[in-house]
Parts: sequence; C-alpha cells; structure tokens
Amino acid sequence: MKPKVLAVVGPTAVGKSALALSLAQQFNGEIISGDSMQIYRHLDVGTAKVSPAEQALIPHHLIDILTVQEQYGVQQFVKDCQTLITEIHQRGKLPIIAGGTGYYLKALLQGLQLGGHNSSSAAVRSQLEAELAQVGPEVLWQQLRSLDASAAAKIDAHNSRRVMRALEIYRVTGKLPSDQQNQPHPYDAYLIGLNCERSLLYQRINQRVELMMQMGLLTENEWLRKQGPNLPALKGIGYREFTPYFAGKQDLATTVNEIKKDSRHYAKRQLTWFRNQMDVHWYNLVEHEDQITEIEQAVQKWRRSNEL
Repeated sequence: MKPKVLAVVGPTAVGKSALALSLAQQFNGEIISGDSMQIYRHLDVGTAKVSPAEQALIPHHLIDILTVQEQYGVQQFVKDCQTLITEIHQRGKLPIIAGGTGYYLKALLQGLQLGGHNSSSAAVRSQLEAELAQVGPEVLWQQLRSLDASAAAKIDAHNSRRVMRALEIYRVTGKLPSDQQNQPHPYDAYLIGLNCERSLLYQRINQRVELMMQMGLLTENEWLRKQGPNLPALKGIGYREFTPYFAGKQDLATTVNEIKKDSRHYAKRQLTWFRNQMDVHWYNLVEHEDQITEIEQAVQKWRRSNEL
C-alpha cells in the first residue's frame, strides 16, 4: 500500500497556506513546507511564512531549518520529505505539502531519478557546466535531443539548468530521463490546486508585495546583505530585485514594481508547470469560498479509498 500524501499547490497569493492549515486540522495532518526559501531562518516577510501562532496550531516542517549561508536543492528536499512522510505516517497522521516549487514536488511524488551528491555526479556536473560555458545551452539541448527526443521536447532549449540536469541523469545512471515516466510513483498523492481569475490574481499579488513592504521587507533585505555575498537567498524573488537598489542604481518604487512584476511572471510559470506536468484538481476559493466543501469531500473520498 502506497503512503498517502496530500499537496496544496498553485500560484502565490491564492490561499494555499490557509487551506493546508484547515485541511490539516480536519484530517489530522501535519504540514510540510514545499517552499525552497522558507527553509531559511530570519527570512519571514519575503517568503510569506505562516505566523508562529499558525505554526503552533499544527506541526509544520522544513521551515527555519537552515542559515542563509547554507545551500539546499532538490535532492535534499526529496530526502527530507521522504523521511518526514514516513515519520508522519508512523504517527498515524496525514502528510500535507503546502506550496512548493513544481519540479521539487514532481521529483518527490513521481520518484524521479536525481543525480546525487556523490563524486561521479559532481564531476559530471562540473563537466556539463564547462561545456555550457563553451558551446552554450542550445548545443547541450541538441545533445539531449539526440539521446532522448521525448525528454528534450519537454524542456526549453534555453533552460540550461534543466537541460544539464537531464544530461547529468543520463551520464551518471545510464538511464534516459524519459524512462522515469514509466517508473511507479512512490506515493498515493492527491494534488489540490488553487487559482483565480488572472487579473484578480495579479491584483492580489501586487497587494501582497505592498503588504510585505509594510511588514519590513526592506529591513529584511538590509539584514540579508550583511550576512555575506553570493547567498542562495539573494536569488529569490523579493530579494534579488533589491540588488540594484542597494547599489544606488534603482529607486525604491522601481524596486517594488520589479518585485510585483517578477512575482506575476512566476505565478504564470507555476500555473503552466502544474497544468502540464502534474495531475491537479483545481479550485477557486478566492471567488468561490463555498468550494471548500467540495475540496473537503474530495479529500475524504480519496482518504477512504485506502485508509491510512
């Protein structure tokens, strides 16, 4: 019997955290944050962490586990989640993943083969980075296409990170990336997606950024830049846009507008990913609050299909 895992996904500012908390309370669950930035301590505003009061209501995991100097990637996320899911089930509770990066969730829930941290994988990754610098992303994509046309068709030729990841899998394991599609999934996962009408979504995103500024996003960025250069968190939305501001090349109003723009673009990419890559059951709680009843009934039916 596969362990059950519930996930709440979708773009920012549509109520994922609140829904995950509500479902955890109703179905005896524990929440695992799927957000790759909420792992960092002290970055509370820009990552939209749930409040300490909310965390006290239901156990939350993968929040505030690292300093901003530490690295964290998909391999570690999958490893941590696998351990947590086992432990949560052993406690007789339901694991609920709230939010998260699309590829991270796919790697976890579909059991994708990842290139680990061993020396051979590191060597292959270094070689691919050297090739990328020498020939560019399109040539690497052509290499992938000659090996695995099916996998290449699903990856943008200019997305060098995903192209290199696919080639790394092949060079380390000898397995075609597309072969993973035929692997049995390790979990009985049910994905609930939240969304709303596009113009309303963008309005909510803009309002959230304004609220973050009121809550101290500028101060948080000032603190972050005192912790050292080239920090992983400085690449995140809500932080990277401040780089030209602190360099004296951009005013604050422009910086805020850049955060809004990047957040809207990211939301669009999130929706495209989940619609094309994973089996998601979509709802709109922003405009139709009564759909919460449909969600609860769907989750109940799924849980009863094989009781925990």
